[in-house]
Amino acid sequence: MNILLVEDDARIADFLLRGLRAEGWRVERAATGPEGLAMARAAARQAQADDAPTILVLDLMLPGLGGLEVCQTLRSEGVSLPVLMLTALTTLEDRVAGLRLGADDYLCKPFEFEELLARLEALARRGRPTRPRASAQLTVADLVFDRDRMRVTRAGQPIALTARELALLELLMSAPGRLFSRERILATVWGTNEDPLTNIVDVYIRRLRSKIDEGFEPPLIHTQRGLGYRLERP
Repeated sequence: MNILLVEDDARIADFLLRGLRAEGWRVERAATGPEGLAMARAAARQAQADDAPTILVLDLMLPGLGGLEVCQTLRSEGVSLPVLMLTALTTLEDRVAGLRLGADDYLCKPFEFEELLARLEALARRGRPTRPRASAQLTVADLVFDRDRMRVTRAGQPIALTARELALLELLMSAPGRLFSRERILATVWGTNEDPLTNIVDVYIRRLRSKIDEGFEPPLIHTQRGLGYRLERP
């Protein structure tokens, strides 16, 4: 997925750039309205040559040209890129104005990173077939997670996990081989957008590894230094 991020707040932009890129998405950033408008126009011209969906994440309050004006201008020019609007303005009138001027979705600040990801994924899959219901049982090698009973076994041996450890393991096992960034883990398991440099994720990964990998072969939890963690058969 390609993300065009138009956000003037450097702190928010830095967090989103790191988080979205860690998810494997290509992200370009503009800090002003005119820069964002030019970036979106260029992306629209290249859209037909790129199979990956491109989504414009557009802040409402921007220097030079506001987000509403950017969105309205793009729509008047026939640019159909999906637009997710970010804003600290939370009134019904503000939301309605953004949607009527062409935004496809609206997310109020402050927001949870996981909700942003879910909204982006929803915009990206519009028109695609609905995925089948997830299986109640997750299996990777001899590690089995029964989500109905919330029980975990490895090589047939039961493993006792806390609620937070279960949530972390479920996330990792939901997509074997996928690299999960600290930002994604924090947002999904802890429901927070706190500084992703905190070591709470590392602490819980060590605890989980000690329970499901120590004493078993092969190890299943793998670290990609500086990027995140994955669970898979080697």
